[in-house]
Amino acid sequence: MKIILLKDAKNIGKKYDIKDVSDGHALNHLIPQGIGEVATPGSLKKVEVLKMRDVEDKKIQENLLEKNLKAVGALKIVIKEKANEKGHLFAQIHKEEIAKAVKAQSQIDILPDFITLEKPIKEVGEHKIEVKAGQKNTVFALSVEPA
Repeated sequence: MKIILLKDAKNIGKKYDIKDVSDGHALNHLIPQGIGEVATPGSLKKVEVLKMRDVEDKKIQENLLEKNLKAVGALKIVIKEKANEKGHLFAQIHKEEIAKAVKAQSQIDILPDFITLEKPIKEVGEHKIEVKAGQKNTVFALSVEPA
């Protein structure tokens, strides 16, 4: 069955991809959970419009971020998470959590796609986070403290 992914799906594809999956997987998992919908001619046209709008929004965000890169470089963000006595976090910190913390603490909206993170943060301490917008990039400080 051909479906259109409405969200990123692990081991299947990214948002707005058109994939061929088994009928059972589509009907029992993807469609009921809102991860995908059946690919009909009408839904394919709708997805193309949504995809174009998504690309335009991302371009606008990128342009705004390029203008605000100096402000981002001066940031020092603090995230408090539960950790053991050795400084290892119980829950990893991903790009999405970093983007939320930046918005909450500095009112600068950064999409998680612009944050470069090799692997999730697993330890308490100071971390350098790289933000790339177009051809420009900057680094800001992230301090992870035990809660």
